[in-house]
Amino acid sequence: MKADIHPDYFETSVRCACGNEVQVHSTVKDIHIDICSQCHPFYTGKQKLIDTAGRIEKFNRKYGKTKAPVAEEKAAAPE
Repeated sequence: MKADIHPDYFETSVRCACGNEVQVHSTVKDIHIDICSQCHPFYTGKQKLIDTAGRIEKFNRKYGKTKAPVAEEKAAAPE
């Protein structure tokens, strides 16, 4: 390695707005973030899906996640 061309490498703390603090190594001394894995809705299981204009149902019908009403009628018809 060449001397005097690399940035300083610190042991720093990453602080979240929720109060969570993690020790990491970085070229930046102190890092403040708004959201972390302790308070992010995806990781905490508090994520809510907001369905606008039936897009989730349309996706589920298109890709077979749930049965479409037309498919149920065909299956119920006697042969």
